[in-house]
Amino acid sequence: MEIGKMQPEIGAARFGYYISIITTILTVITFGIAINTPPLSGPFCTGSCFEYPYTDIAGRFPRDYYWMYPAILLSFSYLMMMMSVHHVASNEKKLYSMIGVAFALMSAFVLSVDYFIQVSVIQPSLLAGETDGIALLTQFNPHGIFIVLEELGFLFMSISFVFLVPVFSKANRLEKAIKWISVISFLFVLASFASIAMIYGVNREYRFEVAVITITWIELIVIGILFSRYFKRIKISSAF
Repeated sequence: MEIGKMQPEIGAARFGYYISIITTILTVITFGIAINTPPLSGPFCTGSCFEYPYTDIAGRFPRDYYWMYPAILLSFSYLMMMMSVHHVASNEKKLYSMIGVAFALMSAFVLSVDYFIQVSVIQPSLLAGETDGIALLTQFNPHGIFIVLEELGFLFMSISFVFLVPVFSKANRLEKAIKWISVISFLFVLASFASIAMIYGVNREYRFEVAVITITWIELIVIGILFSRYFKRIKISSAF
């Protein structure tokens, strides 16, 4: 390897290593907080449920929104992790990694905007008595815009990992694990959507949202760990 190419690759691998660890940690934190703030509306609510028009949810701020702050940071770190993979990918594989980054960019944009609207629009509007449109935007609406954008964002995330499969073409256990986890997780996402859609139709509410978040966050935790090992291996091999 040429010396001029060696240093940038080491730098990218070092950045990818740390951003993968950060992404894993942020996912664990976000997942943990979200699990401890179950939905108080819709099909999984067991008591004291909020109902349309959701104008009495002001008291749930900020406790039901804490998880969205690390989730916003997570969307950015995930995007940077995907860009790191693209940077170190071989030239003949960069088309696939670029497509993966494109889906990651769409995912990060959709999710960060979705969460930022919740923490920056809903509560101030309620406190000001401006309730028009709240029912459609709030996370408490089991078939509202928030839920649909989350479904779309995490679907993009799952697709982004699938397009990285051709990038990891080596036969070692690490790259095989990355490929299998990406494919299996995507198949689980498709199966969950198909089964929920067949059973509930347009009344699926947030059932698929819960399924795709759970699948993709677990995938992100595992992938983050594997990517950190992948970048560490590149960093070590590039140093010699």
